[in-house]
Formats: sequence, C-alpha cells, structure tokens
Amino acid sequence: MALIAAQLYTLREFCKTPADIATSCYRVKKMGYDGVQLSGIGAIEPTEMRKILDGEGLLCAATHRSLDQMENAAEELIEEHHILDCKYTAIGGFSPKEDWTRAGWGAFVTRYNALAAKFADAGLRIGYHNHSHEFAPAEGIRPLDLLINTLDERVWIEIDTYWVAHGGGDPAAYIERVAGRIPCVHFKDMTITPQRTHKMCEIGDGNLNWPRIVQACRYAGVIWHIVERDSGDMDAFDSLQRSLDNMREKMGL
Repeated sequence: MALIAAQLYTLREFCKTPADIATSCYRVKKMGYDGVQLSGIGAIEPTEMRKILDGEGLLCAATHRSLDQMENAAEELIEEHHILDCKYTAIGGFSPKEDWTRAGWGAFVTRYNALAAKFADAGLRIGYHNHSHEFAPAEGIRPLDLLINTLDERVWIEIDTYWVAHGGGDPAAYIERVAGRIPCVHFKDMTITPQRTHKMCEIGDGNLNWPRIVQACRYAGVIWHIVERDSGDMDAFDSLQRSLDNMREKMGL
C-alpha cells in the first residue's frame, strides 16, 4: 500500500501543546495513517516530537518551515530534521507582493537556489508548496511555471491538488510535470456551493479527477500522499478518517 500521512495543519486547533500533539498523533495512528507532516502545530522540542512519533509508530513525512528559518537558522533546522529522521521540508509558499514581475519572482528563485545546495549537502531537501496565487500571470508567465523551470533541481515541488485546481490548472498534469521532484504531494479535494464558491471537502467526495491524480502520482514517483483540509464542514478528525477510508477503499492506495 502507498504511504499516507496526515498534515497536522488540518488538526492545528488540537495541536497547541505537546500533550495535544501526543493525543492527536495517537488518534491519527489509530485511524490507520502511516505518518504526519508537521505544520501549524504548537511549540515542541524535536526530541519530544520524535518520542511521540516513535511511540505511535508514525513517521515524519515532511515539515513546513519559513524562509527566514532556512536562511537564518539553517544548522538548527538541519539538526531538528536529523532528530525527526525527516528528509523533506518546504516553505508553504511565497509572494513578491509589490513586485509581481518576472524579476520579482526571479529574485526569490535566486535566494532559494542559494539554499538548496547547503541543505542537500546536509541530507535535507528543501521544497516549495504552491497555492493558487502562483497562477496569477507575471508578465505573461504563470509564476508556478517559472518556479518549476528555474528552481534548482534539488528543490522538490509539493503540488497541492486543491490549489492547482483553484488557480485553473490541472493537478495531474502538474504532478506529472515534476516527476522525480515530488516525493510528497498534498491531497486536497474541492467541491462547489450553489453560490458558485469553491469549498474544501474530504478526499474523494469532491470534483477533482482522482483516478488521473493517482495515476500521475504513480508515474511521478510520489512517496508520501499527504491529506490536508484547511477548513470545512466536517469535524477535522472525522475528515481525516473519511479521506483515508476513501483513499484506501475507493482509490486503491
């Protein structure tokens, strides 16, 4: 079976203290998840986090960390990931804000490429997680296309299926496009309201083309299929259970 992780950002309201995190990890493992992505949780020492994960039999699939941490606390970040036995970290996105141009995005690429070798030499790969703003054209090019084309090959790409669709892109096509550079993917589904607004929902209950997405993940060499839901109607724990059940039983993962 494929490795499936729960993005703990989904449970952020239940992961504010080390005790909360321990309880949430217990519940996640009981559902049947193989691992977690550490993002949006409260402060916890890496050694305590590792103890919780080992105690539950969970792996740390990946983390999200800030660009500032990567640039100004690299050694601490590397040591933390060694303790967690985690090979992948990523920033949760970037925006040049006032300089929405090729040059503005290019300046970020230069900064991030400078970090790639430092982390790769330490056994930790840094990545980029997309939202939908990377589909707002910058002088005739989608920023996500520019990033894929110009970021160092050592930078992995964490495609988020919901946000690609939200931006008008094809999640499966983007996953295939970064084959070999996508060890972790964010599985997130989308539905629509009668008022024509996009809405997040449980994996397999929305309108994304999951047979194609799963096929693309197999082609691209995805290792971790990470379930995330930023918001929605269902209780966060029930949401993770529903998504996992659909992925195992309906999608054959």
